Amino acid sequence: MNKALIYCRVSTDKKDQETSLKRQANELVKLAELHNLHVEEIIEERASGYDVDRDGILTVLTRLGEGTVQALLIQDDTRLGRGHAKIALLHQLRKLNVQLLTIQDHGDLTLSEADEMVLEIVSIVEEFQRKLHNSKIRRGMNEAIKNGYRPEANLKRGVSGGRMKKQAPLEEIIRLRKMDLTFHDIAATLRGFGYDISKATVHRRYQEYQNQQMSE
Repeated sequence: MNKALIYCRVSTDKKDQETSLKRQANELVKLAELHNLHVEEIIEERASGYDVDRDGILTVLTRLGEGTVQALLIQDDTRLGRGHAKIALLHQLRKLNVQLLTIQDHGDLTLSEADEMVLEIVSIVEEFQRKLHNSKIRRGMNEAIKNGYRPEANLKRGVSGGRMKKQAPLEEIIRLRKMDLTFHDIAATLRGFGYDISKATVHRRYQEYQNQQMSE
């Protein structure tokens, strides 16, 4: 059975909004049962949908980023956010490849043509920015090599006499991740500098770092 999170939001702290939160939660639990989903957590929040700096929605993104939850249930797309905040959050959820279900749609979220068009534009721009950034990294690496840097200097002899590459430092993984590189691109960049690391290892080490930060 796939796992799901429920996210409920109201925009004010007024007492009459408490009923709305409970109603959203109850209806979303029923929606989860209808789609054979196990609800891991119900996250409730009182905040403006125009703001992305919300504890509740940031908790949602963190949990979904861990890869153990496959679906997010909301009343409708406005509960996720409004205006630019909604588009930004929808974009993040698509990148996380999370199923998004709503009460309004009785299942998978259906967006307007305008929202779909904006999300497509955002994805295209982000992809070209990523390619441009990777090109700058490759250019920098080539300049470093031209000026005397040798990636093979990172190689050292193992006990058995074979050659062993150094493990990529966590600081570099964090730095590259903050520059919005994918785990695949981080691994490729570090391998170019002589580090023995795979996409899976980059992802694992970064998740360990995030989990440690959350526990502190």
